[in-house]
Amino acid sequence: MKKITLIFTLFIYGFSFGQDSKAKTLLDEVSIKAKSYDNISIDFKYVLDNSSENIKQETRGDVVMQGDKYRLNILGATRIFDGKTLYSISPDDEEVTISSDVSNEDSNITPSKMLSFYEEGYTYKMDIIQDVKGRKIQYVKLIPIDSNSEIKNVLLGIDAQTKHIYNLIEIGKNGTKTTLTVNSFKTNEPISKSLFTFDKNKYKDYYINKLD
Repeated sequence: MKKITLIFTLFIYGFSFGQDSKAKTLLDEVSIKAKSYDNISIDFKYVLDNSSENIKQETRGDVVMQGDKYRLNILGATRIFDGKTLYSISPDDEEVTISSDVSNEDSNITPSKMLSFYEEGYTYKMDIIQDVKGRKIQYVKLIPIDSNSEIKNVLLGIDAQTKHIYNLIEIGKNGTKTTLTVNSFKTNEPISKSLFTFDKNKYKDYYINKLD
């Protein structure tokens, strides 16, 4: 689950250590556009592949974001962040983990950062352009400044017309390739006022694990 939230934070923020002015301009356009929406709803496909270890995992998920708040559903679990407290709900374990200290979560990459993660920690440059079902996808290659990072590089695919994220491909130094592809990107949808609120009455039989 932490791996997925790490990918997500890579999916929404930015960097101030750029070397390629064209790449920086494009990334800034993506970030500005994402921040202009009242809310964003994304359905996505997540694939983790490491052929040397014979590991391949595919799953689908969805996330709704509004400012710093988000509700993420993936791998049968739900994560709700109301802006102050993070609730991780696991039906399989019948457990809810509650934490108000999300500093570690923030450093790992969270959905609330998913569209503008490039502001610090990476150098970046323009990469290839691909035609995907008639859409021009411009890739930007991101390389961690920290030489001890477990990430070798990240390819961020951006729809050249809409300036929306199409996909993100992370290559790990251990050979693991993680791909997150957006199937549906909707903005300013009508959402329930309680979407980012944890209702404890729905989980009376769950074990409540408060970390702080």
